[in-house]
Formats: sequence, C-alpha cells, structure tokens
Amino acid sequence: MINTCDIFNIKTQKEFETMALSVFKHQFENNATYRSFCDLLYIHPSDIKDIKEIPFLPIQFFKTHAIISSQKAIEKTFTSSGTTGSVTSKHHVTNLDVYENSFKKAFEVFYGDISEYTVLALLPSYLEREGSSLIYMVDDLIKSSKAPESGFYLDNLSELKETLITLDNSGKKVLLIGVSFALLDLIASYSFNLKNTIVMETGGMKGRRKEMIRQELHTELKKGFGVDAIHSEYGMTELLSQAYSHGHGIFKCPNWMKILTRDTEDALTIQDTNKTGGINVIDLANINSCSFIATQDLGRVHDDNSFEIIGRFDNSDIRGCNLMVL
Repeated sequence: MINTCDIFNIKTQKEFETMALSVFKHQFENNATYRSFCDLLYIHPSDIKDIKEIPFLPIQFFKTHAIISSQKAIEKTFTSSGTTGSVTSKHHVTNLDVYENSFKKAFEVFYGDISEYTVLALLPSYLEREGSSLIYMVDDLIKSSKAPESGFYLDNLSELKETLITLDNSGKKVLLIGVSFALLDLIASYSFNLKNTIVMETGGMKGRRKEMIRQELHTELKKGFGVDAIHSEYGMTELLSQAYSHGHGIFKCPNWMKILTRDTEDALTIQDTNKTGGINVIDLANINSCSFIATQDLGRVHDDNSFEIIGRFDNSDIRGCNLMVL
C-alpha cells in the first residue's frame, strides 16, 4: 500500500522514479481502464524498468471512462469547462486530502506562506459553472490567506480596481489570479502601476476573446498592470498538481510532478530534452486516478526539467494513441 504522505516528501529524482514505478504497478492492478490500455500495448509492470517506458493514458479517456484506482467512495467529481453539448472531462476524486496537500504544498514551495498574501480572484468563467478544480483550490487559498479583502470578483471590476490599488499601495503582498480574458477586461477599463502584486494568469479565453500566444498576452498584461513579469499556473481538471511560472512562460513542477515530451508522430516514444513534442505528465498526486497522462498540449522540456507550453495539437485526437474504442 502506497502512503500518500511519501509522495509529498519526495526530495530527489531517484525517489521520484522509485515512487513512479510503484504507482504505475498500483494503477495497473487497480484501474480497469488503464489496465486495458496497457494490455493493448502488451505492457506489464514486470517489463518496466524506467519511467520513460510507462504508458501514458490519452487525456480524452477522462471524457469517456471512469478513471479510478481506488475502492473508496468518490468524494468529489471535478469537471472541465466545455461548449454546450460537448463532452466534458470528469476527474473522480476519492480523497480530497491528497488534492489539498498537493496545491497547498506546491504553493508554499513556489510562493511561501499563503497567510502572508491577500488573494484576489478574477475567475468569472469558472465561477459560473459547477465542478471546477481551480475554484476549489483558489477558494481554499482565499480562506487560508486570512486577509479580509481576499475573495472572488465577478463583474465588480470597479471594486476590484479600488481594492487592488489600495492593497498594493499599502505594501501588502497581493496575489491577483485570473483567467486571461478577465485580466484583459480589467486593464481595458483601468490602468495600474503595481509594486507589491503578483499577477497570475491561468490561461484561456473561454470563447470571450480571440486566442493570443502567451508572449503577446503577457506583453499586454505587463503593460496594463505595470509589472515586470506575469506569473502563470499550469494545471487542468485531469491533474491534482500544478506547475508554476514566475515569468517568461517557463514553468517548474513540484517534486511529485514531472513533464516529459513524446514524439508527435509516435506517441509511444519519449523524446530527449529541448525538443518540441506532445506534453506527457507524471502527477503522483493522481494516485487514486491515473498518474500518467498524455495531454493535447505541445511543449518543450529544458535540461533543468523546467518546461514551456508552445501550443496545442490541431487535431482533436492525439496521433498514435487511439488504441481503444470502447
């Protein structure tokens, strides 16, 4: 039995690899969908000696199958956003403590004590629907911040502007976290010259604005908020961990998460660093679902294990991964 506390105490690459192999064996034995996927590839844990040999489950399976590696009851189901009529991803979580440990410890690693911050959240598209894992995380961060001004903002941009300027002028540490289109809406109405505020975008125009490349988005946001860098969060419904960027679109993972890239023509081949490919994620916090996921993002991993997201696959299906039609 894997102790989830051990996942968040990983210190070295060797410890990560040992834990990843143990988690793979656990999920092969306890996750029916993942087991079927591995069987179709003729892969068994006894054959796997390196994390690069572990099969990565295409992320679309969260739309069509229950991805669960636990016998415990489901405590919460997180769902992805989607257009009307589209199929959304469902991440069934059987232990919310694991998710809470993951986002609390990761925030502390990259930003320090949350209680020292005032957290202002501008996430209208997420607030307007049920089941967002991002809202669950940010709500907890708001409560943990202890600051009376912390909270969610929807359409009250004027109030947010006044609060943000007052807090920033007071010298308090502020985290403004928002979806891209809402941050752009804010600076379209007001201009800022922030000195003590971290501006963090969570990505996505959600159909509200024309999609922009990250560099273009950050240039506009830096100018509008008067800051030197725009921070970013890389996460998704299907993951219980987040990577963070302190600027320039370069992300780093907590010790229980790792990014690899796969060949865009051969989904089963893991590439060396510094090559553009499909983003594969090992998220050991996904102990009770699936920790090995092939996403639809394109990116590049650097020699120091930091990474950048370059775009997404044009086609809706990940080439070479369509092995199961169940």
